[in-house]
Amino acid sequence: MVEKMTKYSFILPSGETEGFLEWLQDLGIMDVNRSSKPVDSTSSELLEKVSGAKKTLGILEKIDYSGDPDYELICKAASETVIEGCKTCNTLMAVNRLDALKSELAAAGKALAEVQPWGSYDRDKLLGIKDLKIRWYKVPVKQYKAEWENEWAIVKVNQDKNNVWFVTLSPADAEYGFPVAECAAPALSVQQAQSRIDELNAEVIAQKGKLLALKNNYLDHVRKGLRRKTADLDRYLAAAGTEEAAEGHITIVTGFAPTSKDEELAQAFNGRDLLWISDPASVEDNPPIKIRNNWFARNFEVLTGMYGLPSYGEFDPTPILAPFFLLFFSMCMGDAGYGIILIIAGLVLKYKMGGSSLGKMHRLVTFLGVGTLIVGLFMGTFFGINLLQAEWTPSWLKAICVDGWFPEGKIAGFPAQMVMAVGIGVFHICLAMIVKTIGFTKRFGFKNTVGTWGWTLLIVGGIILAVLGTMEWLGGEALKWAVIALAVISGLAIFPFNTPGRNPLVNIGSGLWDTYNMVTGLLGDVLSYIRLYALGLAGGMLGNAFNLMGGMILNIPVPGVNWVFCIVILIFGHVLNLAMACLGAFVHPLRLTFVEYFKNSGYEGTGTAYRPLSKDIQE
Repeated sequence: MVEKMTKYSFILPSGETEGFLEWLQDLGIMDVNRSSKPVDSTSSELLEKVSGAKKTLGILEKIDYSGDPDYELICKAASETVIEGCKTCNTLMAVNRLDALKSELAAAGKALAEVQPWGSYDRDKLLGIKDLKIRWYKVPVKQYKAEWENEWAIVKVNQDKNNVWFVTLSPADAEYGFPVAECAAPALSVQQAQSRIDELNAEVIAQKGKLLALKNNYLDHVRKGLRRKTADLDRYLAAAGTEEAAEGHITIVTGFAPTSKDEELAQAFNGRDLLWISDPASVEDNPPIKIRNNWFARNFEVLTGMYGLPSYGEFDPTPILAPFFLLFFSMCMGDAGYGIILIIAGLVLKYKMGGSSLGKMHRLVTFLGVGTLIVGLFMGTFFGINLLQAEWTPSWLKAICVDGWFPEGKIAGFPAQMVMAVGIGVFHICLAMIVKTIGFTKRFGFKNTVGTWGWTLLIVGGIILAVLGTMEWLGGEALKWAVIALAVISGLAIFPFNTPGRNPLVNIGSGLWDTYNMVTGLLGDVLSYIRLYALGLAGGMLGNAFNLMGGMILNIPVPGVNWVFCIVILIFGHVLNLAMACLGAFVHPLRLTFVEYFKNSGYEGTGTAYRPLSKDIQE
């Protein structure tokens, strides 16, 4: 299936483009293309407004103070806050002020820690003493000497395990010679330092309340403003696309990523100062194609890629291509012995060449080998030996061979394997027509696909009625009316109403031309599937021919030598036959898929592969 894609648009100053692309390369998710648009004063102003609105929206959406210890005070502040003026300006100013307050609080906390050992005192009164000189000291405990207290007027203020804080008092005009250098007097008292912290905390609560009020009351307003400003910028850039740049260029980077990665990318983009817009990709956007299939079908995606990936909106043909290509390949090979060789080759690719590009094909080769083994047993061929005629073949194995199911291996007088090949072809083409009808209806609407519905009903419905009548599962009278109803409905859809709104006579002429093309084309398409029988038959006959040649060599009366030449002929012959069979079994099923199936299914295959910008380049 084709994965849904999301389209992302980024608007960047040209100087930031390469760094941004390198960052996207590290993410390894975005398939990117880019274009340049001219920048002038108007577009620069619009871009600044959009960037501000985008940043504001990101800030407000992330606000959650429910875990804040001051949550109740913040809510109270929010209820008392009146927002005036530009919401973006208010938001950015509040955020900037909060950032500044963090630094101021850190500095105030450091100042409090420095003055706290001096204890509480009235600093103004202390500084107002004129007759005494107060000097401040902080010394390590080991340097402090108790005898100082006998010689000097010392007041020990504080002490911990590391330091001692003390002051000395002396007459202002007396000589002074204390043996330790004094330190700077505290700039603040403890009360003043704590008061400053309280003031800053109160402002923090006020700014947080302001942001909470903006979120509660204006979040939708900001969202609408962002959409309006972005639309204004897009419209201006589109109109100015042919003007020369006055002051440089901005870069419009457009990219696509799987919708399943939306949350991961949104988190990454929101964590970066970046203007980006995302919308679900549409068919008109022509997004790159990434197909995702189950463990079985994904091994056949390489075959879909050989023709062309589906366009966005088309069905991925791989889930249908996978089982049918496996069946066609197996029928063209038609030899159980060769299937065993392919299984061994797949195992060799896995364990001996697993890291190479060829080694990655080991599952596909193994699947083809298993299919060839099963179909070869069903067809009754093992290294060119007819299992139905070999005496050593178990009876249960002879019973599952296709020739054992029908008298003389015939259906209606024709070889059973040929009839089966044609029947598979009819089913394959009918399936293609159903896929085309459903796909075209989804893409273009029922009104534009009436003719397609008519042909699908006629051919697929006709075959179903023929089978039901042949098997006598539908009575004669019911079958007659079903055929009449089918003919009328499909005839009206094919001829007079194939294009509603157009002249019915023109529609009838168009229907007749389509009838000619359909009849001649379908006949050739169905007959193409006979190759499945012919190639399998040819490979079996050629393998049997080499077996006969080896048997003839054994009849030569030269003991030892005859066995050597017999083995050489068998190995050479079957290796050659295997190589030719593999080539035919690959090319012809591919043709049946690319021509017969894709033509009748309306598959275009014009998609471009999803190749994300990445540093991890896969070979």
